Amino acid sequence: MTRRLVVFAAVAVLLALPLSAETATWVIDGAHSSAGFSVRHMMVSKVRGSFDKVSGTVTGDLSNPASAQVDVTIDASSINTGNAKRDDHLRSADFFEVEKYPAITFKSKKIAKDGDGYRMTGDLTMHGVTKEVVLLVEPPAAPIRVGKAWRSGASATTRVNRKDFGLTWNRALEAGGVTVGDDVEIFIDVELIRKDEAPE
Repeated sequence: MTRRLVVFAAVAVLLALPLSAETATWVIDGAHSSAGFSVRHMMVSKVRGSFDKVSGTVTGDLSNPASAQVDVTIDASSINTGNAKRDDHLRSADFFEVEKYPAITFKSKKIAKDGDGYRMTGDLTMHGVTKEVVLLVEPPAAPIRVGKAWRSGASATTRVNRKDFGLTWNRALEAGGVTVGDDVEIFIDVELIRKDEAPE
């Protein structure tokens, strides 16, 4: 291989890299992202659902996730448990009061290495109440190029007590216990697209 071809090949490889070692803004692809949850129902089973409209950004160096700043917004009215009557109840004043509190937000404050993954501490605002929570985050996927866009992704989990956010509705069962459990498991899966910093 001639020197010119060697140089050309090296340049081609560099151009193919996602420049993940640089600070960049990654936008959440709402069509391929969701926030799911699971809560105990009538003391015997779990109901699972999701919020289907998720947006936000991750700003930082994906090769060093501890440097990132995460900002996520969830449309509370997009709740979906597969049962229209139950979803309407969850949107009502008994639960999320979506007309008064249309958005659920999370803003990271600190991200630290934790084994193979990360612990992300931030402020979760839901139903008008802000509480600090900790999410366990899997290592983000290595960026790949799909068409003209670089894509990556990540998953996170946490557990919250819904009463901490003013979601207190419940109903006692004749046999003992209550209809809805207090602890809620949350699962977040996002696909990220690197934002083009060039003028549109």
